[in-house]
Amino acid sequence: MTAPAPALGAAGLIEALRPVPLLPVLRLSSAEEAVALSARLVGAGLRVLELTATTPGWDEAVRAVRAEHPDAVVGVGTVTTAADAERALAAGARFLVSPWPAPHVRPVAAAAGAAFLEGGCTPAEVADAVSRGPAKVFPAHLGGPAYVRSLLAVLPGAHLVPTGGVRLEDVPQWLAAGAVAVGIGSDLTAPGDVGERVRELLARTRGAGDGRA
Repeated sequence: MTAPAPALGAAGLIEALRPVPLLPVLRLSSAEEAVALSARLVGAGLRVLELTATTPGWDEAVRAVRAEHPDAVVGVGTVTTAADAERALAAGARFLVSPWPAPHVRPVAAAAGAAFLEGGCTPAEVADAVSRGPAKVFPAHLGGPAYVRSLLAVLPGAHLVPTGGVRLEDVPQWLAAGAVAVGIGSDLTAPGDVGERVRELLARTRGAGDGRA
């Protein structure tokens, strides 16, 4: 059995995302699909992956991806309870993500020294999450890149990761607005040549976020 990986703190997660500021969100119907898609994404140059707790057998998928791709930084998203947080960390997740404020997850992540990318939608929710580390802006499509820009005007230096309804062609705009990275779900992981999709996206985003903190 693969031993749990050392948790990755907030600074470590931000540093891991800097070279390629994209966070693929894998929400699939089976662990096998998650493992297979992870392999294609890692092969295309994405090092940081978010598997989700809505995928059946997700903890086994985390263990398998870690074993097959030891250099990848694997986290678990849609974590909203202490039990799922503990289960994710035991499986080897190096960071945790929630779609909304999840107070029961905070002490589990803090005790493990793991980054917790906590979700928020309103300015108050995002500001509260930012007070502890990087924050996920969800669902990002409601406000668009202009919303991230407005949030950063009153939260200078915040590390924001907009996620939810983000289209591939709009990723450069999110990065230019100041996002430290962008979470991409179905628009990236849809059937087809994922590798080519990633390569085209990386080419379009190169330099788009040069002003990020």
